[in-house]
Amino acid sequence: METTSRPPAWQVLLAFAIIYFVWGSTFLAIRVGVREVPPFLLAGMRFLVAGVALFGWMRAKGTPSPNLRQWGAVSLLAVLIFVLDYGLLFWAEKRVPSGIAAVMMATIPVFMTTSEILILRTQRLSARLAIALLVGIGGVAVLVSRTLTFGEAPIDTAGAGALIVAAISWSVASALTRKLPLPAAKAMSSGAQMLAGGVLLTLTAAFLGEFRGFHVQAVSRGAWLALAYLIVAGSIVAFTAYVWLIHHESPTRVGTYAYVNPVVAVVLGYFLGGEAIGPRTVVGTALVLVSVVVITTTPARTRETPTWRGEPQEVEP
Repeated sequence: METTSRPPAWQVLLAFAIIYFVWGSTFLAIRVGVREVPPFLLAGMRFLVAGVALFGWMRAKGTPSPNLRQWGAVSLLAVLIFVLDYGLLFWAEKRVPSGIAAVMMATIPVFMTTSEILILRTQRLSARLAIALLVGIGGVAVLVSRTLTFGEAPIDTAGAGALIVAAISWSVASALTRKLPLPAAKAMSSGAQMLAGGVLLTLTAAFLGEFRGFHVQAVSRGAWLALAYLIVAGSIVAFTAYVWLIHHESPTRVGTYAYVNPVVAVVLGYFLGGEAIGPRTVVGTALVLVSVVVITTTPARTRETPTWRGEPQEVEP
């Protein structure tokens, strides 16, 4: 990590505050948006606008556009990250509280580590990792169980299943990213992925019939503000802060947003979204976060320790 000078402390703190709280709040913004806009269409609008802005900005700076081979890699990642991961996340948030969705998506390091142990053979199973994986799986089991509810209403089964598939899809994309030919400039890589993802999400929305019966004039100001927040704050401002941070701070410190985002999402869902926080939510969240902390702080053996929803593809929640 190369730095020419140490930035002022207030800039570092501001950047951390942005990735902690802005990315944590995007889950509630998604929840607000999908109440009135079909999920894949909403996701498509978010990433299409953000992708055009970031891709166009990088081209204006003179950064070369991806070549044909790189566009193929970008398109594959766009399917895994945007159509399957984000598309299913937006779809699930019509059925699952935003805080729970954030906690479920925090299981990504669990699936990444599992794939590295069982499939890629790039990580060895230690007692520490085994316990962490079991704890994380236990946290998910608590959240989705229809019998161990602690008095809370059960989570929608289809929504919970979609979130698990989304987390697995991100994990697969993370593994593939290390082998695919992507643009060297991180911002260009992200812009191209967002652009391709936005196009594919919009096509998916059309295929699923989300344009039928959707009337722009019927969407409230609140839903449009949620979309604007996702585009500007979540996809442009927070991403810029993230890229800046990884050039000035260690990946381990920057990766701490993985622990903070779900907590922010649960708290905001409770205070602003009217979502319940009961014993099951507390227990399941605690188990998942303990698992994530242990996994992401386990010393690397034969690979780099993964971070959650960030460094491998340089895109955001």
